[in-house]
Amino acid sequence: MRVSVLVIEDNEPDMDLVTYLLEEAGFDVRTAADAAGARRELARALPDLVLMDMSLGRSGGLDLVAELRRQPATASLRIVALTAHAMRGDREHFLERGCDGYIAKPINVKTFAAEVRRLVPGEKGREGQRP
Repeated sequence: MRVSVLVIEDNEPDMDLVTYLLEEAGFDVRTAADAAGARRELARALPDLVLMDMSLGRSGGLDLVAELRRQPATASLRIVALTAHAMRGDREHFLERGCDGYIAKPINVKTFAAEVRRLVPGEKGREGQRP
C-alpha cells in the first residue's frame, strides 16, 4: 500500500518540486495551497502524513496545526513542518507547537523522499511520537 501525503504549500515552485520528488519515490500525493484547501482535503480523507509550510499566507501554518490538534478527527494526524525557518531553535519551536517532525527548506532533492519516509508513522527513525 502506498503512503499518502498531503502537502500544504503556497509557493507553487516548492509545491511542484516536493510533489514531483514524492511521486517519483512512490508516495500518493495530494496538495493544498492554503488552509481552506487543506481543510477540504482532510475532510475527504486523512493522509498518513502532512507536510505543512509554516508560512502559509494569511493563516500561518502553526495556526492550522493548532486547529487540527483541537479537532478529534485530526488531533493525532502526523504533521511535519516544511519550512524556510531554519535558524537555531526553529526546529524545537515547531515541535513544541504541535508538529511531529521538521524539514528545512531548501530541501535536499537527493535525500528528501527518504527523510519524509522516516517520518511516516510506523517507520524507524521518526522525530517525535504523538501520544
